[in-house]
Amino acid sequence: MRYGAVGANGGYRVSARAAVGFRSERGPVLIALMLSTGLVAIDSTVIATAVPSIVGSLGGFAQFPWLFSVYLLAQAVSIPIYGKLADLFGRKPVMLFGIALFLLGSVLCGAAWSMVALIVFRALQGLGAGAVQPMSLTIAGDLYTVAERGKVQGYMASVWGASAVVGPTLGGVFSEYLSWRWIFFVNVPLCVIAGWTLIRALHERVTPRHHRLDYAGAGLLGTGCTLLILGLLEGGVAWSWSSPAGIAVMAVGAALIVAFVLVERRAAEPVLPLWVFRRRMLVTSTLVALGVGAVLIGLTSYVPTYVQGVLGTGPLVAGFALATLTLGWPLTSSQSGKVYMRAGFRTTALIGSAVTVLGAVLTALLSSHASVVEVGATCFVVGAGLGFVAAPTLIGAQATVGWSQRGVVTGTNMFGRSIGSAVGVALFGAIANATMGTGSRHTRVDLDRASHHVFLGVVVVAVLMAVAVLAMPGTRPTGEPTPEDATGDDATGESASAEGLPVGG
Repeated sequence: MRYGAVGANGGYRVSARAAVGFRSERGPVLIALMLSTGLVAIDSTVIATAVPSIVGSLGGFAQFPWLFSVYLLAQAVSIPIYGKLADLFGRKPVMLFGIALFLLGSVLCGAAWSMVALIVFRALQGLGAGAVQPMSLTIAGDLYTVAERGKVQGYMASVWGASAVVGPTLGGVFSEYLSWRWIFFVNVPLCVIAGWTLIRALHERVTPRHHRLDYAGAGLLGTGCTLLILGLLEGGVAWSWSSPAGIAVMAVGAALIVAFVLVERRAAEPVLPLWVFRRRMLVTSTLVALGVGAVLIGLTSYVPTYVQGVLGTGPLVAGFALATLTLGWPLTSSQSGKVYMRAGFRTTALIGSAVTVLGAVLTALLSSHASVVEVGATCFVVGAGLGFVAAPTLIGAQATVGWSQRGVVTGTNMFGRSIGSAVGVALFGAIANATMGTGSRHTRVDLDRASHHVFLGVVVVAVLMAVAVLAMPGTRPTGEPTPEDATGDDATGESASAEGLPVGG
């Protein structure tokens, strides 16, 4: 039997004929990763349909937007820190910590006694989600070869597709027939199952050594990113962009990031190594991830508004129209491995970029007389394009490093997507507000014009994303570790390996 190592960690040994699926010996871990990802994905959407019930129970109508913002904020700022910790201490402890924190936050959210308390506990959930999302993709990168990861990415992406439909539905069902608190309590058994499965099925061998944790860098990065993302999320909403508060938040955030860069240049084990920004593949893949995040937030935020406010449908129909976006994604993502193994990462992502731009243009051409089927079809095209963009660029970035840098690289990519979402919220919100004006009453024509302008903005972002893909190096995967895998720019070598899941026979 021929064997090959996954990555450069020397741990998981994978047969050339190993299966990728739930019945393989890696199947339990894959199921646990999908379940963990599902928790994060569903909690991103489940609360939307429960807002009226929550406000009716706790009050605080003016504060409820923070239920969404604080979750996104906490998740985004913690991702790069978790990525570094995973490279130092292993993926498993960081993943289990994230699941435990998410579980604790869920229990507290379900028991919240006021809107302020619920917002604080949602932040706790977000901190847990910040570990779960990048760790799922990092562990998948450790377990599976470059050739296999495209199919695995399809499995992971399908979770987001299902959550786009299941999340709002669960929120409505729990709110109407039980209590809104159950949208959080239902996470408890799912967290326990995911955590227990990982404890039993995933085994890592971490070589003990002394680490000098970069507390200053982590603090500066977390605080600086918090202020910048907060400024992007709340600018033009909680305060005007030109107000003293708006200027101060962005200025202080930028100053802290500058200080962070200076600290990282001298840190023994920087939380976000600056070599990440010197590698062309890593920089361009992060820029692509930023574009992916912006395109996603633009469509997920304004397609339902367009379908309901302009086409005159109900929220359920609008949700299904948008769900086609997350149906096209896993279909193409699961097939991307076959393409990038032959054509290379950049060529595959270019195909996806072209399809994404086409879908975005078709969306911008929708009129006030369009059918819901047309909307669903254009969203499907965009999703299909993104599946051919997101998977190859992330896997391409992971393939350039070894085990001891893969967590940082994956975290940086996910962080880029989160920043893209935050920038997209601010950008598309500004476009919509500028189109509709400041009046309290808006007509169907106003919503049509605003949606059209937002969709044009999505086209521009999609084109810029394609430009970032063009700037990627034209490397082809080999399916085996490269020399760079074994060493890495930080010259730390491999500090850990994963083992215990021999695949094949």
